Amino acid sequence: MLTKIMKWVCIAALLLAVVRIPTTSYQVLLEILVCVGALLVVAQALREGKYFWAAGFTSIAVIFNPIIPVTFSRKTFLWLDAACLMAFLVSFAAFKRRPLLSIPSITNRTPGSESL
Repeated sequence: MLTKIMKWVCIAALLLAVVRIPTTSYQVLLEILVCVGALLVVAQALREGKYFWAAGFTSIAVIFNPIIPVTFSRKTFLWLDAACLMAFLVSFAAFKRRPLLSIPSITNRTPGSESL
């Protein structure tokens, strides 16, 4: 559930970046949000064995790393924001939750069952 919430937060932040909110404090906040969101998606991808997705979101985490920032021109960064926005949107379809199957308990008595 946390990963899903962070994906939506990252989508909203990247959407605002694509619309061009040009403040420096917003850029730092964007880097932190997208990096944390990408790392959560990497963990989710590794759990499900989707290593291609893990590699892609690892690269997103490196690009949006707030500790050692990678600098690009504004135009290049705008394209990266749009590509990352698409990656987060597509990740919803790629990581659909599968329902947990219930296992009947052996200690539960069901009406009408016979004893061995």
